[in-house]
Amino acid sequence: MTTTLTITTSAPSSIDADAVVIGVIKGQDGPVLAPGATDLDQALGGGLAATLATLGATGQAEEVTRLPGGGPVTAPVIAAVGLGPDGNGSVDPETLRRAAGAAVRTLTAASRATANGDGGGPRIALALPAAEPAAAEAVAVGALLGGYAFTRYRQDRRRPAAIIVLTPAGDADGIGRRAQALADAVSLARDLVNTAPSDLYPETLADEAARVAAASGLQAEVLDEKALERGGYGGIVGVGQGSVHPPRLVRMEYAPAQADKTVVFVGKGITFDSGGLSLKPPKSMETMKSDMGGAAAIIGAMQAIAALAPDVRIIGYLPMAENMPSGTAQRPSDVLTMYGGKTVEVLNTDAEGRLVLADALARSAEDAPDVVVDVATLTGAQVVSLGTRISGVMANDDGLRDAVVAAADRAGEAMWPMPLPAELRKGLDSAVADLANVSADRSGGMLVAGLFLREFVPAGVRWAHLDIAGPSFNDGAPHGYTPKGGTGAATRALVQIALDAAEGRL
Repeated sequence: MTTTLTITTSAPSSIDADAVVIGVIKGQDGPVLAPGATDLDQALGGGLAATLATLGATGQAEEVTRLPGGGPVTAPVIAAVGLGPDGNGSVDPETLRRAAGAAVRTLTAASRATANGDGGGPRIALALPAAEPAAAEAVAVGALLGGYAFTRYRQDRRRPAAIIVLTPAGDADGIGRRAQALADAVSLARDLVNTAPSDLYPETLADEAARVAAASGLQAEVLDEKALERGGYGGIVGVGQGSVHPPRLVRMEYAPAQADKTVVFVGKGITFDSGGLSLKPPKSMETMKSDMGGAAAIIGAMQAIAALAPDVRIIGYLPMAENMPSGTAQRPSDVLTMYGGKTVEVLNTDAEGRLVLADALARSAEDAPDVVVDVATLTGAQVVSLGTRISGVMANDDGLRDAVVAAADRAGEAMWPMPLPAELRKGLDSAVADLANVSADRSGGMLVAGLFLREFVPAGVRWAHLDIAGPSFNDGAPHGYTPKGGTGAATRALVQIALDAAEGRL
């Protein structure tokens, strides 16, 4: 599905569109028109705020109120989207992203066509407070993501919208290029997460990563199950040995000639997680097609990084496996020899993500990285601790941890710094191997998983771990620019980390 983006200085009252979106602030005495709506208000005689109040609009964040245009206004529909209370005269970028996404999502919800239908989708113009380039980019990204729909398995397909962002800011080409690259990356990650596991298994996910690499001018290497066995990738092989779909390891590389810093991303790619012999309850499996959300985020981020071309070398490792129960599956009490020789006693086969990540983390030492960041739908404990909209960030360096949280915040992704308490490491001691994959004490599960991964980080390398288990898949109602299903969580944060590394912020 292709959504087009145009950046223009045209007036809202005369723009050729099916709907024009304005912002409304939640005032003490009712809705207040936000900057960007003045032209429309004047064209309608100055009574737009009063009309919205009569219709019940309050300015509450993401509230969408529609009213007819026509007459002196070219667009037949006006949509007012709430921006929440006045933020001391300014609207932050994330509020703009969510407002634009909510408006576009609402306006496109009824725009559907049959699988063989023709005709374009709605043309939606956004006249939100976007006088500065950063604000205009935020509106564009939010609008593009709000228009996302996964239609692969549907006969009734939503028609893609044409997005028009109205802004007096300069650099229209740069704004459009950056916004499109970010939105395309997140949409790609969402598509991968939403794809049924019968269609997306290690081999096909690896093929998709290779396709993206080829289309983006990146280098890609794919190791199949035989190469993984020869190479000593005991974690990836062990997790994948119970499935008819053998595992893969993909290495993607973006390497500009002038780069003097290397950042490695490692993404968990469990294409379906049954729990293995430590079988999950049926209800817990319903969303386990999303257990490759970390790998999906990196594939999308690598595509965007190639398009934005920062001066930093980025390498993405994608360890992929399908965790299934069978006569060939690994068993609790098996001992795996990981890449690099460290041994792990498997006490719970449902703690499989850390095993595949461990191999890739150890392998990254051969790239001499300055920074390593892994991203994974790793623990249910993350959801218990931080809910479904905030990811946890752990690191072996507090400065890096804080820099990653700050980068995510600028990208519009909520992440929270978490510790790695030394006293929890003892729970990973094993009587027969170098360490166990789980602790007998279930408390602090998100942190224990981080401590396990830290054991495989190359010596002397700064490392951060992003647990995105909750935010990666929205099992509830859509909100803002976030649809039901795959969200593309961490994709924009990874891109921002790459940009920050190029600018010396890491």
